[in-house]
Parts: sequence; C-alpha cells; structure tokens
Amino acid sequence: MLKEKVEKALNEQVNKELFSAYIYQAMGAQAAHDGFDGIANWMDAQAQEEMFHARKIYDYINEQGGRVTLQTIEEPPSEFESPKAMFEKALEHEQFITESINDLVDLAKEENDHATEIFLQWYVTEQVEEEDNVGSILDKLELIGDKGRGMYMLDKELAERSFTSEEDEE
Repeated sequence: MLKEKVEKALNEQVNKELFSAYIYQAMGAQAAHDGFDGIANWMDAQAQEEMFHARKIYDYINEQGGRVTLQTIEEPPSEFESPKAMFEKALEHEQFITESINDLVDLAKEENDHATEIFLQWYVTEQVEEEDNVGSILDKLELIGDKGRGMYMLDKELAERSFTSEEDEE
C-alpha cells in the first residue's frame, strides 16, 4: 500500500513523463517540417519511450493499491532555432527528470517505502542512459555543426533508432 505522499509524487511523475513525450513529439514535428527525417524518427522513438516510462509508473501505482490521477499536460515549446537547440533542450529536460527521480527516491527512503525505492532504481539507471544518449548527440553536433555532410550523416544515423521496451527484449 502506497503512502499518500508517495502516491501523490508518483502521480506527478506520471505527468512529467507524459509531458516528456509531448516535448519530444513537438521536437519531432519541427524536425520533420525542417526536413530532418532522422531526427524526427529519433524524437518519435524517444516519445514512445517516455510513454512507456509513464505507463510503468501508472501500472506500479495500481499494483500497490494506489489510485492514478492524471493531470493536465502543459503545452510544450514548439519552436527551436536548430537541431542543436532541440538537443540542448532535450538534455536540459532529461536533467530535470533525473532530479525529479532522485527526489522520488529520497521521498521513498524518508517514508520507509522499500518497494518504491527498489522500483525507482530502474529509473535512476535509465536516466544515466538518457542523459548520456542526448549528450553524445550534442557532442557530435558540436563537432559537425547544424549543416552540411556531417549533419546529413548524423540525421541518417538517427533514422536507425527504434523504440523497444524491456518487454520486447524478453
């Protein structure tokens, strides 16, 4: 059984994960409009991954006898001056999510909610990967800039990404 504070915080995290998907969809929409089909594909796969993250918490709340309460999702930014600006915003957002997950872990510890603390360890590890992936793309954009052959090759590389959940891998 979830304690009230933990349940409330988990519901807020569901909202943050859904907002994450919304941000990535907005970035993907602009990338597609600007002719960066690979970036659009990467953003779409990332949006699917964020939906998976939200659903995983949603299911956990239910499994623990809690009640999921969905909240309003604010409008995401929809204009980015360049692909690099998109990925800078993505990294900033992932760092925000990392901080939020860490706060949830701290709350679970304070509330002696061992099951939730263990459940959240998956997210702690996932956020390390999320920040690393976006940071790696930003490193490449630093090297090649937003135009030319390098950008073409990066866009082509990002077109290869697809979303697979952990259930798909089993």
